[in-house]
Amino acid sequence: MSLLLRVELPDVPGSLGRLASAIGSAGGDIEALEIVEKRHDGTAVDDVLLETPVGVMPDSIVSACNALDGVQVVWISRYAAGSNLFLDLEVVEELTSSPATALARLVDMLPITFRCEWGAWVGPGDEVLHGTEGAPTLIPYVALDKPARLEEVDGEDLVCAAPLTGKEVVVLGRRGGPEFLESELARLGHLAGLAASIADRG
Repeated sequence: MSLLLRVELPDVPGSLGRLASAIGSAGGDIEALEIVEKRHDGTAVDDVLLETPVGVMPDSIVSACNALDGVQVVWISRYAAGSNLFLDLEVVEELTSSPATALARLVDMLPITFRCEWGAWVGPGDEVLHGTEGAPTLIPYVALDKPARLEEVDGEDLVCAAPLTGKEVVVLGRRGGPEFLESELARLGHLAGLAASIADRG
């Protein structure tokens, strides 16, 4: 079973090694790791993709990680996007290969890149111009000049958005968590800006 673990840990040498050892001792095998955010308080937030054999419970991995000094598991969930993390550079490469469809492709790829449930391209009047499977049929439009967290949709989805092109925005939703971090908002804004620029040139 593939699991995605979001964990806070001290940003010091050896922390990742201790985390990997704890996950291994609980029966997990790390497939990929991405640094999501480094904070001024000396902590980091990492996303860890791991595989577990039949019989290994996610709770045992969480307990092993939380037993480490300064480590806190923020989120754990099943991960159905395959055995790797889809990095921002791969998104850019995909967008530049087909500028004419860059905006729609961005929406399709962002949920995988940001490990969330859905994405949508929304215009004024709550018009959903393009949405992934699982996106709500009604997404309230909010005019933005920079990336931001938005009010929950359907009472359970944590939502963020960024300006895309003209008055349109790209919106992402996570069902139940974790909260979108400042570093993720910055990445979303950067990718949305690139997609709009690529589409404009196409």
